[in-house]
Amino acid sequence: MRLEGDTVIVGTRTFDAEPELVYRAHTDPAIVQRWCTGPDGWRMTVCENDARPGGKIRYEWQNDDGHGFSLTGEFVELVPFSRLVHIERMHLPDTTPDNRVETVFEPFEGGTRMTMRMNLPDQATRDAMIQTGMEAGMEISYQRLEREIAAGGLA
Repeated sequence: MRLEGDTVIVGTRTFDAEPELVYRAHTDPAIVQRWCTGPDGWRMTVCENDARPGGKIRYEWQNDDGHGFSLTGEFVELVPFSRLVHIERMHLPDTTPDNRVETVFEPFEGGTRMTMRMNLPDQATRDAMIQTGMEAGMEISYQRLEREIAAGGLA
Protein backbone atom coordinates (compact mmCIF):
# COMPACT_ATOMS: atom_id res chain seq x y z
CA MET A 1 0.00 0.00 0.00
CA ARG A 2 1.05 3.55 -0.61
CA LEU A 3 -0.32 6.97 0.23
CA GLU A 4 -1.23 9.70 -2.25
CA GLY A 5 -1.62 13.18 -0.85
CA ASP A 6 -3.42 13.51 2.46
CA THR A 7 -6.53 11.45 1.76
CA VAL A 8 -5.84 8.53 -0.59
CA ILE A 9 -4.64 4.99 0.13
CA VAL A 10 -3.68 2.89 -2.91
CA GLY A 11 -3.17 -0.85 -2.86
CA THR A 12 -1.96 -2.86 -5.85
CA ARG A 13 -1.77 -6.63 -6.08
CA THR A 14 -1.38 -9.17 -8.85
CA PHE A 15 -3.24 -12.47 -9.07
CA ASP A 16 -2.59 -15.57 -11.14
CA ALA A 17 -6.13 -15.57 -12.53
CA GLU A 18 -8.04 -13.77 -15.25
CA PRO A 19 -9.82 -10.48 -14.38
CA GLU A 20 -13.26 -12.11 -14.60
CA LEU A 21 -12.38 -14.48 -11.77
CA VAL A 22 -10.80 -11.83 -9.53
CA TYR A 23 -13.76 -9.49 -10.16
CA ARG A 24 -16.19 -12.29 -9.24
CA ALA A 25 -14.21 -12.93 -6.06
CA HIS A 26 -15.07 -9.34 -5.07
CA THR A 27 -18.76 -9.45 -6.02
CA ASP A 28 -20.04 -12.96 -5.21
CA PRO A 29 -20.96 -13.01 -1.51
CA ALA A 30 -20.28 -16.74 -1.12
CA ILE A 31 -16.73 -16.24 -2.38
CA VAL A 32 -16.11 -12.96 -0.49
CA GLN A 33 -17.10 -14.62 2.78
CA ARG A 34 -14.47 -17.34 2.31
CA TRP A 35 -11.44 -15.09 1.83
CA CYS A 36 -12.23 -11.64 3.27
CA THR A 37 -11.91 -12.61 6.92
CA GLY A 38 -8.97 -10.50 8.05
CA PRO A 39 -6.42 -11.74 10.59
CA ASP A 40 -6.36 -15.33 11.79
CA GLY A 41 -8.97 -15.94 14.46
CA TRP A 42 -11.54 -13.72 12.72
CA ARG A 43 -14.45 -14.77 10.53
CA MET A 44 -16.99 -12.94 8.41
CA THR A 45 -20.35 -13.74 9.98
CA VAL A 46 -22.50 -11.63 7.62
CA CYS A 47 -21.80 -11.03 3.95
CA GLU A 48 -24.40 -9.11 1.98
CA ASN A 49 -23.10 -7.92 -1.36
CA ASP A 50 -25.76 -6.80 -3.86
CA ALA A 51 -23.40 -6.08 -6.78
CA ARG A 52 -25.42 -3.58 -8.83
CA PRO A 53 -25.57 0.23 -8.88
CA GLY A 54 -27.34 1.23 -5.66
CA GLY A 55 -26.95 -2.28 -4.24
CA LYS A 56 -26.15 -2.52 -0.54
CA ILE A 57 -23.07 -3.96 1.12
CA ARG A 58 -22.95 -5.24 4.69
CA TYR A 59 -20.06 -7.22 6.14
CA GLU A 60 -19.73 -8.23 9.79
CA TRP A 61 -16.65 -9.79 11.36
CA GLN A 62 -16.17 -11.42 14.73
CA ASN A 63 -13.16 -12.95 16.43
CA ASP A 64 -12.94 -15.94 18.77
CA ASP A 65 -13.16 -13.60 21.79
CA GLY A 66 -16.51 -12.19 20.65
CA HIS A 67 -15.15 -8.83 19.50
CA GLY A 68 -16.42 -7.55 16.20
CA PHE A 69 -16.93 -4.74 13.76
CA SER A 70 -18.84 -4.15 10.56
CA LEU A 71 -18.81 -2.33 7.25
CA THR A 72 -21.81 -0.96 5.36
CA GLY A 73 -22.02 0.74 2.01
CA GLU A 74 -23.44 0.78 -1.46
CA PHE A 75 -22.23 0.19 -4.98
CA VAL A 76 -22.03 3.25 -7.21
CA GLU A 77 -20.72 1.81 -10.46
CA LEU A 78 -19.87 -1.64 -11.81
CA VAL A 79 -18.16 -2.36 -15.12
CA PRO A 80 -18.19 -6.15 -15.29
CA PHE A 81 -14.78 -7.73 -14.92
CA SER A 82 -12.87 -4.43 -14.95
CA ARG A 83 -14.06 -1.86 -12.38
CA LEU A 84 -16.02 -1.49 -9.14
CA VAL A 85 -16.84 1.74 -7.32
CA HIS A 86 -18.50 1.71 -3.94
CA ILE A 87 -18.93 3.85 -0.84
CA GLU A 88 -18.17 2.23 2.51
CA ARG A 89 -18.15 3.14 6.16
CA MET A 90 -16.71 1.14 9.03
CA HIS A 91 -18.50 0.67 12.36
CA LEU A 92 -15.74 0.19 14.96
CA PRO A 93 -18.19 0.78 16.92
CA ASP A 94 -18.19 4.49 15.98
CA THR A 95 -19.01 5.02 12.33
CA THR A 96 -16.23 6.37 10.13
CA PRO A 97 -16.92 8.96 7.43
CA ASP A 98 -17.69 7.65 3.96
CA ASN A 99 -14.78 6.18 2.03
CA ARG A 100 -15.08 6.07 -1.78
CA VAL A 101 -13.35 2.95 -3.09
CA GLU A 102 -12.51 2.33 -6.73
CA THR A 103 -11.14 -1.11 -7.64
CA VAL A 104 -9.77 -1.75 -11.13
CA PHE A 105 -9.01 -5.22 -12.52
CA GLU A 106 -6.60 -5.23 -15.50
CA PRO A 107 -5.07 -8.08 -17.50
CA PHE A 108 -1.40 -8.30 -16.51
CA GLU A 109 1.22 -10.90 -17.51
CA GLY A 110 -1.33 -13.68 -17.93
CA GLY A 111 -3.18 -12.77 -14.74
CA THR A 112 -4.73 -9.70 -13.17
CA ARG A 113 -3.37 -6.53 -11.64
CA MET A 114 -5.87 -5.15 -9.14
CA THR A 115 -5.57 -1.53 -8.02
CA MET A 116 -7.74 -0.30 -5.16
CA ARG A 117 -7.97 3.44 -4.42
CA MET A 118 -9.55 4.48 -1.15
CA ASN A 119 -10.52 8.16 -1.11
CA LEU A 120 -11.08 9.35 2.45
CA PRO A 121 -12.53 12.74 3.42
CA ASP A 122 -9.46 14.01 5.31
CA GLN A 123 -6.02 13.07 6.57
CA ALA A 124 -7.23 12.30 10.10
CA THR A 125 -9.68 9.71 8.75
CA ARG A 126 -7.02 8.23 6.48
CA ASP A 127 -4.57 7.95 9.38
CA ALA A 128 -7.24 6.38 11.62
CA MET A 129 -7.97 3.76 8.94
CA ILE A 130 -4.29 2.87 8.75
CA GLN A 131 -4.05 2.62 12.56
CA THR A 132 -6.85 0.02 12.70
CA GLY A 133 -4.48 -2.56 11.23
CA MET A 134 -6.32 -2.48 7.92
CA GLU A 135 -3.17 -3.15 5.89
CA ALA A 136 -2.27 -6.35 7.76
CA GLY A 137 -5.86 -7.59 7.65
CA MET A 138 -6.09 -6.94 3.92
CA GLU A 139 -2.76 -8.67 3.30
CA ILE A 140 -3.88 -11.82 5.11
CA SER A 141 -7.25 -11.79 3.34
CA TYR A 142 -5.66 -11.42 -0.09
CA GLN A 143 -3.27 -14.27 0.71
CA ARG A 144 -6.37 -16.38 1.39
CA LEU A 145 -7.81 -15.32 -1.97
CA GLU A 146 -4.56 -16.31 -3.68
CA ARG A 147 -4.77 -19.75 -2.05
CA GLU A 148 -8.40 -20.12 -3.20
CA ILE A 149 -7.33 -19.24 -6.73
CA ALA A 150 -4.35 -21.66 -6.67
CA ALA A 151 -6.57 -24.47 -5.38
CA GLY A 152 -9.07 -23.86 -8.19
CA GLY A 153 -11.75 -22.99 -5.64
CA LEU A 154 -13.17 -20.10 -7.68
CA ALA A 155 -13.49 -21.68 -11.10
